Amino acid sequence: MLKLRMILAILLGRAMRLLSRLLHRGGTDLPGRAALKLCPELLRLLSSEVKSLAITGTNGKTTSARIIEEAFREKGWSYFANRSGANLISGITTEFIMNADWRGRPRKDYAIIECDEAAAKKVFGQLKPRVVVVTNLFRDQLDRYGEVTHTLSNIREAMHGAPEALLCLNADCSLTASLAGDLPNKVIWYGVNKGAAPSRPQPAISDATHCIRCKTEYEYSYITYGHLGGYRCPHCGYARPKADVAVTDVVEQRADGSTVVIDWHGSRRVVEINLPAMYNIYNAVGALTAVTAMGIDADTAIAALGRFSCGFGRMEQFKLGKKGARMMLVKNPAGCNQVLEFLETISDPFALVICLNDRSADGTDVSWIWDAEFETLGRLGSRLRRVIVSGDRAADLRVRVKYAGVPDERITLQRDYETLVRELEQAEETVFLMPTYTAMLELRQAVIRHVGGAEFWE
Repeated sequence: MLKLRMILAILLGRAMRLLSRLLHRGGTDLPGRAALKLCPELLRLLSSEVKSLAITGTNGKTTSARIIEEAFREKGWSYFANRSGANLISGITTEFIMNADWRGRPRKDYAIIECDEAAAKKVFGQLKPRVVVVTNLFRDQLDRYGEVTHTLSNIREAMHGAPEALLCLNADCSLTASLAGDLPNKVIWYGVNKGAAPSRPQPAISDATHCIRCKTEYEYSYITYGHLGGYRCPHCGYARPKADVAVTDVVEQRADGSTVVIDWHGSRRVVEINLPAMYNIYNAVGALTAVTAMGIDADTAIAALGRFSCGFGRMEQFKLGKKGARMMLVKNPAGCNQVLEFLETISDPFALVICLNDRSADGTDVSWIWDAEFETLGRLGSRLRRVIVSGDRAADLRVRVKYAGVPDERITLQRDYETLVRELEQAEETVFLMPTYTAMLELRQAVIRHVGGAEFWE
């Protein structure tokens, strides 16, 4: 009976995917949702013969997955991935449906799965991943996740469903690192060592100021960004563990990438990373840790760091305007601050588009924009030629950007994406696009209608 339900669920899911694509919709979530109602154990059944690698955490899941994909491709492994970013159990199940035959037998050997932090509780027990990467934990979508410690509890509970998985943990995140204390999983640590890059001052608003164990305020020997760095509790001794795979020197950060030195289990490697900014250095070293844990040699994995293509909306480039455009998803203060920090490194004049929505996938509470360091924009002077605000909460953004110190005459509001893109096609300067999630999907569709590009699920 279970076998019959599985077959019927697969056929239903595949039919719904076909219909969605004929209607030019993604078909990334609904097929899996319908199939799971017919066969709740479908993900467990379809993934049992697939070697899976899972990525979860607040920021960096999609970019990390794209790097891992490139390494698998370089190695010649047969794999699939949920490239669309549909990272709830329904979207993940859809990918397994589309990569199995009608009897449920897998067509590929490996799966690269990015998984929502809250959904991991349902997913990992069925998926049984071989390797799990936890990127970091930051405050995100308070209306959905609650406090960051609640997100941590979700991931901890998820890992109880996958006790055999090898855990790749960010040593620099005190929240993420605490998972190692009460889980049976073997752990490999990655991070950025002290002295690799200039230490930043502790931010006024941090998601982890006090010890996760005894609540004493941390002491920091260095900070890379947010609450990441060399933390230590002076009371109980909880501290950053030594990283097995560590960035020991950030040689150069450019607008199009970074050059770093990585200590990989005692072997020193100079590595090119095909994306800029410190948070992408973390994504790269975490992905390197994960793919080598899956059995890919270091040379292949390191080559992938310089060749991968970024995920949709994650530093994605478009031939828009005279000098092109780059789209950078933002969704919480920590990620937004890293994008703003990247913009500080741009020496040529540029235009900036910021789009803010408050839909369920974005988080309905947009008060986080007052915690983000938009004051960075006020310090850019004439390099920041203009700011265009858009999205459902464009008016809120306009106020925030004005209070950040950007002259009012440089700020315009344009809610219609088609009109906005037509205006940007005439831009003389480089354009940077900073949308939240649902705004990114809509703005990106408008952009590719005008200048071309792959659909978000491709």
